[in-house]
Amino acid sequence: MKNSRTLAMAQVALLGAIILILAFTPGIGYIPLGVTRATIIHIPVIVGAILLGPKKGALLGFLFGLTSFINNTINPTVTSFTFTPFYNGGNFWSLVICFVPRILVGVVPYFVYKGLKLIGNKLSKKEGGKVRTFFTKLFGTNPLPLAAAGLAGSLTNTVLVMSLIGICFGKAYSAAKDILPDALWGVIMGVVGVNGVPEAILAAVLTAAIAGALLRFLGKKAPKTSA
Repeated sequence: MKNSRTLAMAQVALLGAIILILAFTPGIGYIPLGVTRATIIHIPVIVGAILLGPKKGALLGFLFGLTSFINNTINPTVTSFTFTPFYNGGNFWSLVICFVPRILVGVVPYFVYKGLKLIGNKLSKKEGGKVRTFFTKLFGTNPLPLAAAGLAGSLTNTVLVMSLIGICFGKAYSAAKDILPDALWGVIMGVVGVNGVPEAILAAVLTAAIAGALLRFLGKKAPKTSA
């Protein structure tokens, strides 16, 4: 039990270090995708949720939010007030936007993965499991629940952040971005589509590849919800 806890702490520390490196090293936390850039900073959070459970995933999500808080406080942009109360126009809701969606990035993927695995196991027993067996041999674990977990985690971040910005800072955000208030939600949906969808697809692919490889290497299934 002690060795297991020590290993879990080491894994959290390693994933946390990766989050910090991605967040504070210019040029590596974002991948250019033609007209936009997709962040991959949330990938260690999603992988951590799947491997270590929702509690440790939430801790990694908090760290993700903390890096956003620090970046927006020391290197502010015109919309940094939506992520830090220490920038002109920011308040308590800035902290909610900065931390709550990121913490949930470390929770939602676990339950998506676990739920789909349970459904997949039941279906495979009924159908003989030929398709699932093929993917298990190929990736070490069925990649579809992993990809769905990555997709859900990424969309949780984008949709919640942009929705909360619209609800909590609609007028101020419109003024900062020099857009008409009536066009605010159209712009928000545009951000979700242009940035959020490519990020979600990238997260799905990377989560399936990375978490699948790690699960195969560690020879383990997703932890119990108490982990």
